[in-house]
Amino acid sequence: MQAIDNKILENELRAIIAEIVEIEPEKVTLNANFVEDLGMDSMMALEILASVEKKYKLRIPEENLTKLTSLGKAVELTNKFINK
Repeated sequence: MQAIDNKILENELRAIIAEIVEIEPEKVTLNANFVEDLGMDSMMALEILASVEKKYKLRIPEENLTKLTSLGKAVELTNKFINK
């Protein structure tokens, strides 16, 4: 898959995260901690990972779940696998 513009990727991931965590998209800032700031639990994190994999047709190993701590990290991680 070819690289996606970071801003587009950021907005798409923000929408996925906001929908799963059931919060307003603007609350999902680049540095907001998913667990501490947004109240995400491990099931939501798995759901987000699955949604990202499905949307971008990627396979992200589950051990990367611990790196999914903020929107900024999610963008980095997704980019890493898109560019593989």
